[in-house]
Amino acid sequence: MLELTPRPCGPGQDLSTLVAQTERFFKAGKSIATTEAYDADLRAFLSFCTEHGLPYLPSTVETIALYVSSLAAADPPLAYSTIRRRLASITYAHRRRGLESPATPRKHFLLREVMAGIKRTLGAAQHGADALLIGDIQRIVAACPDSLLGIRDRALILLGFAMGARRAELARSIEVGELTFSDQGLSFPMPQHKTQMHDDHPESVVISRGEHEDTCPIEAVRTWIETADIKSGALFRALDRHGNVSSTPLAPRSIAKILARALARTGRVKGRISPHSLRVGMCTQAAINGAEERNIQRSTRHRSTAMVRRYIRDSDPYRDNASGKLGL
Repeated sequence: MLELTPRPCGPGQDLSTLVAQTERFFKAGKSIATTEAYDADLRAFLSFCTEHGLPYLPSTVETIALYVSSLAAADPPLAYSTIRRRLASITYAHRRRGLESPATPRKHFLLREVMAGIKRTLGAAQHGADALLIGDIQRIVAACPDSLLGIRDRALILLGFAMGARRAELARSIEVGELTFSDQGLSFPMPQHKTQMHDDHPESVVISRGEHEDTCPIEAVRTWIETADIKSGALFRALDRHGNVSSTPLAPRSIAKILARALARTGRVKGRISPHSLRVGMCTQAAINGAEERNIQRSTRHRSTAMVRRYIRDSDPYRDNASGKLGL
């Protein structure tokens, strides 16, 4: 990271403690999920540079232009938004080393024009994850086995859908000791996430009890805790092949595998499904059922209703279609 120890100008107090504190604040500037994404992006960039004998850190504008072109020309090509994130990762890596970044299109004519050409060729539309709606969730949950693995998967998917969870929240942010069960449902504090300033107080997540016992997230979570005999620590953990419950939280990347396996049990493969499908599905289903945007926003912890609208998919283009109101 950036050099934090100043050159001495004279006798003074030892700064080692303050330097350590500053380094902790520096690392806290990015969420765990963002840091992991940046690390993955940099590994991919390093692989490209190594394969072609090109400079890595510091890199050059020419190298970056070749790299983004390779991403856009891949089969299948990366989305324009993903390529932009790769540039952000490379820029961050340079800046944390005190280097000028060659990955900023607005500063470099060559890269700006290449990115403009990629945008015109690929388009900039973001094709996000498909929404998993209540019918999908019901089928997925019904297909979960009665084993400890199935009980965990059922609880994870129902809670993830009910709270519109990010994968990192499901994997690492929910502590058993902080869960409060009541007749109305379940509540717990949500630690800092990517849209929350680090000096904010943790937000409370409130999940209402389900109308049906077989899809009630509260009962599913309670059953998982009791069956797995979890007294404290992370709510969701890995299981080994012998059915032993790990003492450590799930890795965020494992959420995608769990969801894919759960969906495969239904015998269906549906479109672009990822852990984000639970979050998108929650927003979409709640909107279909008449929930107000501000209430969806409160539940999903989005910073704006504009972002909530981006998550609400138009699952039925004929529903509330203006052409049907013309009296034709």
